Amino acid sequence: MTITPQDFVSKWKRVTAREKQTYQEHFIDLCHLAGHQTPNDYDPTGTHFGFEMGAAKTSGGQGWADVAKYGFFGWEYKGKDADLDKAYEQLLRYRDALQNPPLLIVSDINNIIIRTNYTNLPTRTITLKLDDLLTAEGLKTLKTVFFNPEQLKPQVTIESVTQEAARQFSTLANVLRKFGEEPQEVAHFLIRLLFCLFAEDIGLLPERLFPRLLEQTRHNSKDFAGVLSQLFRAMNTGGYFGADKILHFNGGLFDDDRVLQLDSSAMDIIGDIDRLDWGAIKPSIFGTLFERGLDPGKRSQLGAHYTGEDDIILIVEPVLMAPLRREWGKIKDEVGRMKDEERKAKDKKKKDLQKKSNYSA
Repeated sequence: MTITPQDFVSKWKRVTAREKQTYQEHFIDLCHLAGHQTPNDYDPTGTHFGFEMGAAKTSGGQGWADVAKYGFFGWEYKGKDADLDKAYEQLLRYRDALQNPPLLIVSDINNIIIRTNYTNLPTRTITLKLDDLLTAEGLKTLKTVFFNPEQLKPQVTIESVTQEAARQFSTLANVLRKFGEEPQEVAHFLIRLLFCLFAEDIGLLPERLFPRLLEQTRHNSKDFAGVLSQLFRAMNTGGYFGADKILHFNGGLFDDDRVLQLDSSAMDIIGDIDRLDWGAIKPSIFGTLFERGLDPGKRSQLGAHYTGEDDIILIVEPVLMAPLRREWGKIKDEVGRMKDEERKAKDKKKKDLQKKSNYSA
């Protein structure tokens, strides 16, 4: 059976039924649209491709992924206009039991959100709306999901994206210093920018806030500085920034609204920084900017490098983790000894030992 993109979109735009009433039929139509066998045709045993695939949650307990094809994807459905972030959180809990598929997909009929799932690679997110399936590119992406998900694998690593962010901040620092700003002031301003970009990526600031600001003021650095100053004030107290409601960010980072002098070169760099994949950048870059800003001997290196995770582990492991592991080993040995005594004891003494070992554990 086949279905045309036009028929598929026309049919599903009209559907308003609940998730459980629609999702299997929707998925079967997607199979037909992509030219792929349905789960029962492809795998009659339901062991590698099927609906309601049983999955142990990483948090404990049993759940069911709405659809899974091992080695390809896990797929979770929600009703129209439901919270797809919650559906993605569910998939994250199932992914190990689903053999860690390369793609984690959520859908509410109107949208199909595809996220890659590769260790040590940034998460690539692709959203297909219903009308996107009318395009050659959208249809190609859908077929790739079913037949060759490796083609969607990110081509850059988390490490390389973080290094690029550090390099861009270093370049921006050099531009800002030419106006005679103190290195610590430069570091403080860069950390504010950095915080805003992370906050936007995780939903603490409105979606696409920075791209919108840049689009409106890209060719006028004074306008951008003025608008950014307003944003800093809103972040300090909470309240409205234009039509957007801004949360209150305490901790002192936005205690004043000062924005350093910017020129066209600085604006170009900020634009390049904003286009990076901030979901892939390691927060360890924060530590580098603080360190380089506060240590006079390292101010000239501001933003040139970041403290990598491996470097952090070299410090944390012997100083913090190794002693904790030794202490935990002693506790386990002591509890084991008490359990042995408990097994050998009788009556009241046994009950006393049970209470003691349960408290220790």
